[in-house]
Amino acid sequence: MTAITPQHAAPHRDAAPRARSLLVLAVLVGANFVVGALGSLATRTAVDGWYADAEKVPWNPPSWVFGPAWSLLYVLMGVAAWLVWRRAGWSGARGALSLYVVQLALNAAWTPVFFAGRYVWIALAIIVALLGLVVATIVAFRRHSRVAAWLLVPYAAWLAFATSLNLGVGLLN
Repeated sequence: MTAITPQHAAPHRDAAPRARSLLVLAVLVGANFVVGALGSLATRTAVDGWYADAEKVPWNPPSWVFGPAWSLLYVLMGVAAWLVWRRAGWSGARGALSLYVVQLALNAAWTPVFFAGRYVWIALAIIVALLGLVVATIVAFRRHSRVAAWLLVPYAAWLAFATSLNLGVGLLN
């Protein structure tokens, strides 16, 4: 029988942090999809109801675009947060990750306010605040990981676009 030397044991010691890291990645990406799923519950009846009949700006994309776009953004957002966590940990990136959580909460709030509540102008205020928080999160993430910051840029761009759609619905209806 061969004795286990420290060099043989090293891969086993590395497995636990790697598994934990992958678990955190799954939680961070999954949390975004939970927010999206909750939002889709709020949009289900409204999209076929008042929103379907609402006048929209000419650059409003077809409804099928939103699912794939948000799915990609949710993955990018989760990976960005994970990169920051991996680099600095929860305590080392408390401010940056707190901004991330707050913007995610605003993201979750926008959909029911806009679609289910039909409070277009309140939703506009929320999405403007959300966009500002995402920009602040990008700046905070950059201190820990440039890649993480860049992964949030498409999200900020999409939110700017969504802000124009929200404003358009408000002005046209």
